Amino acid sequence: MTARLVVLASGSGTNLQSLIDAYAQGSLDAEVVHVVSDRAEAFALERARRSGISSECRSPATLSNESIDRGGARRAYDSELARSVADLRPDLVVLAGWMRLLTSEFLDKFPDRVINLHPALPGRFPGAHAIDDAWEAHQSVGLDHTGVMVHMVPDEGIDNGPVVATQQVDILDTDTRASLEERIHEAEHELLTRAISELIAGNE
Repeated sequence: MTARLVVLASGSGTNLQSLIDAYAQGSLDAEVVHVVSDRAEAFALERARRSGISSECRSPATLSNESIDRGGARRAYDSELARSVADLRPDLVVLAGWMRLLTSEFLDKFPDRVINLHPALPGRFPGAHAIDDAWEAHQSVGLDHTGVMVHMVPDEGIDNGPVVATQQVDILDTDTRASLEERIHEAEHELLTRAISELIAGNE
């Protein structure tokens, strides 16, 4: 049975596109059934539209006053997001460039079903600037490799959940910051598809 994916993306959606393409090519038995972005200008929404996938922009500004009054804008946002995503019955919720930290209001609704793609290896360079941090370490102390990982998101920690899969990316002497980022993104696309395939196989 084909797995159902809901993808949360804040940016251009290249990792989303890799999942759409892998499913279309038959190399991934998991279909993106919905895309959510917190930014109206995110190109991920356009990628979903072009592929005939339902999508929505759910920005913090769309919170109802009633929700905010119940206790904190961030948790209210996640609570409303969880209700919307739950209606789609996802097998996995994929954070692919999602730039908001999720709280327990969302995560507790999808135990062992939320995964995140992060452009660094486990224990290295958590947070939103991992590629910049790796490049700076290369220049300052000669770091010769970085990588990408897919990990579970069980709680509100930053890029520290149980690791599903990793892939090393060497930092070459000929690299520029831009070329390193390009190769990291290529590794992300391959790793995300592989990790989802492994998770689906493990749940069968």
